[in-house]
Amino acid sequence: MNDKSEFTASIKHALGGKLEQNQIEKLIEKPKSPDHGDLAFPCFSLAKMERKAPHLIAQGLSSNITSSLFEKVEPAGGYVNVFLNKNTVARHVLAEIIQKKGDYGSQNIGNKGVVTIDMSSPNIAKPFSMGHLRSTVIGNSLALILEKCGFQPMKINYLGDWGTQFGKLIAAYKMWGNEQQVKENPIKELLKLYIKFHEEAETNAELDEKGRKWFKRLEDGDEEALNLWKWFKEESLKEFNRIYKLLDIEFDSYNGEAYYNDKMDDTVKLLQKKELLTESDHALVVELSDENLPPCLIKKSDGATLYATRDLTAAIDRKQRYDFVQSLYVVGHEQSLHFQQIIGVLQKMGFSWADSMTHVPFGMVLKDGKKMSTRKGKVVLLEDVLEESTEMAYQNITVKNPDLPDKETVAKQVGVGAIIFHDLKNFRMNDIDFSLEDMLRFEGETGPYVQYTNARAQSILRKSHFEPDMATADSFECVDQEWEIMTLLKEFPEVIKRAQEQLDPSQIARYAISLARAFNKYYAHVRILDPDDRQDQRLILVYAVTTVLKESLRLLGIQAPDEM
Repeated sequence: MNDKSEFTASIKHALGGKLEQNQIEKLIEKPKSPDHGDLAFPCFSLAKMERKAPHLIAQGLSSNITSSLFEKVEPAGGYVNVFLNKNTVARHVLAEIIQKKGDYGSQNIGNKGVVTIDMSSPNIAKPFSMGHLRSTVIGNSLALILEKCGFQPMKINYLGDWGTQFGKLIAAYKMWGNEQQVKENPIKELLKLYIKFHEEAETNAELDEKGRKWFKRLEDGDEEALNLWKWFKEESLKEFNRIYKLLDIEFDSYNGEAYYNDKMDDTVKLLQKKELLTESDHALVVELSDENLPPCLIKKSDGATLYATRDLTAAIDRKQRYDFVQSLYVVGHEQSLHFQQIIGVLQKMGFSWADSMTHVPFGMVLKDGKKMSTRKGKVVLLEDVLEESTEMAYQNITVKNPDLPDKETVAKQVGVGAIIFHDLKNFRMNDIDFSLEDMLRFEGETGPYVQYTNARAQSILRKSHFEPDMATADSFECVDQEWEIMTLLKEFPEVIKRAQEQLDPSQIARYAISLARAFNKYYAHVRILDPDDRQDQRLILVYAVTTVLKESLRLLGIQAPDEM
């Protein structure tokens, strides 16, 4: 059942085919007030075509629209307002949720096409900071949403394990490093060295040159440089994997920048063969003036490669390896120009699939309104935040429900979920301010609020020993207090589709908040466990809410405890 499609078809028929289906569908709105119906069609754009006032067109259309799905059709000013048949809609939605359970809302838009997702991608030898959280959780949620829509996501952790910064780190270690201290606390000590290097380089220009020389040695396969680099990488991966385990996130590939080190020559040769390389200040670039972009730097004057060289090589390799239908890069908005250049170069190389590459940008995590910077040491470590959040959640649960079994597990689900939800409820392009207190509130637009709503609904089902059945769904009589919830349940598949099309997990998070609010309002005004002839009908609604809330949280990468 698709009420919007039914309304669209009815309007098209009433107009005698003067507008196409897709033109009509784009115009259909959801009225802000339920008093104006469930769907509305504005007639203002038809006034010129029909040579009539919009309100007269609305009157004419209203009298020509009939469907068993519509309870009432009425003109209101220049609008045709439709009131859906509550019982028809409710019975269909409830039956579908009972049949499909967690698969409710699943679609086959993708037809098993592969979508690569370049995400997380922390730099080795640096701590996993709050700054890496966004790429990690946005990418993970997009993978789950794409899978729900019939795609085959491939999550790639394109580790920052190559580049001039490693030359700088090796130079810093050689000048000031203490092997024993680094062995005892590798990430902390390496971060100290990295920060010290940048502080000293502000007054000593020779340091940057030292860093560049060490990176050139690393690229050339120098044994000492390679051994130090491998050591830094192994220690970093241990820390990263501990954090990914806390977030319950896994990857299909850990091929980082270094993986492409011996493959970049082929890319450079291909660019030369296609006569796309030009020399500029002894460096090699691809001119992109036709695309209104600055030149893309492929090789520095000293022969060292750059991000662009590796990203071009990685894109070609991924197309050969996965034959993707879409390739997503979940990377901060400050890299927008870089990805425009990469896509521009690939198009110049004749790769038509470059059009299926998409940069998924996002804003920054701010601390006290300011950007966090690893170079300047202004960094909040993600592991510390996850542990603190879990501890605060544990304390909250101990106060609210001291007898809750397995409090530690639930506290972790709530603490970690709160941080993920706080990120994903915001449209990804917005900067978000870091505040643990705000994230962990059990009321308002938070993860714990949605989790607690689900747990409350689960508790009702446990107390009643309720088991959903099709007979209850088929005989459901929807009362006015239930219509807001039913409307939201009906919209869930459309919300998922919109989140996939717009690559925007906040669509799911905002929806979960709306559904939780509607249910809590219902819970406050209706005695659900009241042994009358409608109790099973109320309980089947509760069952549907928990099913959809739990699936909404799963699509965000958040667990839904049954008790809190």
